[in-house]
Amino acid sequence: MEKIYIRDDFIKLGQALKLAGAVGSGVDAKMVINDGEVKVNNEVCTQRGKKLIENDTVSFDGKEYIICKM
Repeated sequence: MEKIYIRDDFIKLGQALKLAGAVGSGVDAKMVINDGEVKVNNEVCTQRGKKLIENDTVSFDGKEYIICKM
C-alpha cells in the first residue's frame, strides 16, 4: 500500500489521485471516478470532490493508497 501524504486536514479524491501519480491530470481523474473505477474505503465512489482524511484508503487500477498526515 502506497502512502499519500497531506499537510491539511483533508484532500479531495481527484487531487489525491493526481498527487499519487495514478492519473495524469484532473480530467483523467474525473473520468475514472465518474466511470466508477475508484473505491474509497472499499466502496465505489463517484464524487471527485469527496474529502479524504487521515487513514482513508483509495483503490484504483490494482493499487491501494492510504492517506497519511505529515
